[in-house]
Amino acid sequence: MKVLVVDDEPLARERLRRLLHSVQPEAECLLAGNGEEAVEQVAVAEPDLLLLDIRMPGMDGIEVATRLEALANPPAVIFCTAYDEYALEALQHHAVAYLLKPVREAELARALAGATRVNRVQLAALRGDSGARRQVSSQTHRGLETMAVESIRCFIAGQKYVTAYSEDGELLLPDTLKDLEQEFGQSFVRTHRNALVALAYIERLVRDDKGWWVELQGVAQRPMVSRRHLADVKERLLQR
Repeated sequence: MKVLVVDDEPLARERLRRLLHSVQPEAECLLAGNGEEAVEQVAVAEPDLLLLDIRMPGMDGIEVATRLEALANPPAVIFCTAYDEYALEALQHHAVAYLLKPVREAELARALAGATRVNRVQLAALRGDSGARRQVSSQTHRGLETMAVESIRCFIAGQKYVTAYSEDGELLLPDTLKDLEQEFGQSFVRTHRNALVALAYIERLVRDDKGWWVELQGVAQRPMVSRRHLADVKERLLQR
């Protein structure tokens, strides 16, 4: 494995280099002192993984990750930072892990074990002939996790992320609900500004003193149906 350590502080770079050598002695370690240098080294050396600081002068780590996403075969990214407020934004850039400094050897070992390179060929394999994905995916501390779209009961949006729910569990996604609706709108219906529901798994449309809800097969989630979307939900249920 070829690993590029990116940090503007020399002592931090050296500490991560030593930790990496301790965890994976066979790994080839490259060093970069800023974001611009990191992007240049990725183009030349093609590392498998970046240990990437976020707060750096000039191009910060988030911008580096954004640029890497445009590559045909981007390296995996593990963010290593002293600040925890960037965690959700890091997730949106498919980071393998988000480690807080000082990084501990056991934490780095777990993150490296889950490091998975995701390229455009792999992403294309997740899509059907129509261009819509057959699976959704997200990088977690366990590596690349996927969930079959046909098993998903609903997508529920939080403030900065979306959770997919199936009978087997849940998966936090970097996608927006709007993008998911555009991609899967043939088989899912918007019931609320924060909910997208699989038509095939709606067991019943119910009403109580708080409003309208849908009950779904196999999961406890009961997405709310807003007045704005009620007519469309009823029409889509009649058409299925």
